[in-house]
Amino acid sequence: MRLRDEQHLKIGDVANRTGMTPRTIRYYEEIGLLGSGSREKGKHRVYDEADVERLEEIRSMRDLLGLELHDVMQLLEAEDARAAWRRRYESANPQERVALLEQALVHVTSQLARVRKRKDELLQLEDALIDKRRRIRVRLRALP
Repeated sequence: MRLRDEQHLKIGDVANRTGMTPRTIRYYEEIGLLGSGSREKGKHRVYDEADVERLEEIRSMRDLLGLELHDVMQLLEAEDARAAWRRRYESANPQERVALLEQALVHVTSQLARVRKRKDELLQLEDALIDKRRRIRVRLRALP
């Protein structure tokens, strides 16, 4: 589907592209997961490709990684902070660069801890399911 103006998307267009409902998109705006974007006085909010990418990233973290919205928000905030640091890094002197890199390291370490925690939880779930499957197979073999 080709949109007439990819820079100014309506909420229905964004919903179709992301597989989310307009209500979900508005909720994400309300809680701060998605920026408020541009809105001319008396007109509907318009979205752009960056909004679509952000929503797809949110959906991926929520659905594929099984993260709660609170965790998604923390990860996105950390990513936004790192993006701001990257922009500041280019014009920073060497001493400022060290400080920026140390701040970024703290945030990346925090994100890594969250990912590892989720990974451990998934591994525990996998182990439990493997054990359950083994017990079911044993019962099946024991039946006449």
